Amino acid sequence: MMKHRVLFICVHNSARSQMAEELLRKIAGDRFDVESAGLEPGTLNPYAAAALREEGIDISGKKTVSAFDLLKQGRYYTYVITVCDETSAESCPIFPGCREMLHWSFPDPSKFTGTDAEVMERVRELRNRIKEKVAGWAADVELKDKKGGLRAV
Repeated sequence: MMKHRVLFICVHNSARSQMAEELLRKIAGDRFDVESAGLEPGTLNPYAAAALREEGIDISGKKTVSAFDLLKQGRYYTYVITVCDETSAESCPIFPGCREMLHWSFPDPSKFTGTDAEVMERVRELRNRIKEKVAGWAADVELKDKKGGLRAV
């Protein structure tokens, strides 16, 4: 069985796209090849890394990746999913061969304010929202596949 190729994109590839990538890999990595990238790659958000560590996922050694570099490499994806705000999503490159482009708007944790504990709590809530969205979407894709939906690339 071929796996669907999925790319999650956000602005810096520092939190939202990293969380979506790793959570999909954990939930349904047997059915999806998944990557993440950013429009302007930055550095990993330590709160996002801590939130994933609570899920048993270690991204401490990961580097951020440019969506435009992946495009230049000629990468193909069945799904490209933006997880940033609507305006930023409009700046995303169009990947040739992409079968479906989706947009899931999540708040940017780099803009969360408060004490460390307050920011961490908001990042946990974000992680849980992303996890719920990823799990529901993966289940929907599986149902669609059983009914003869999109073919993997």
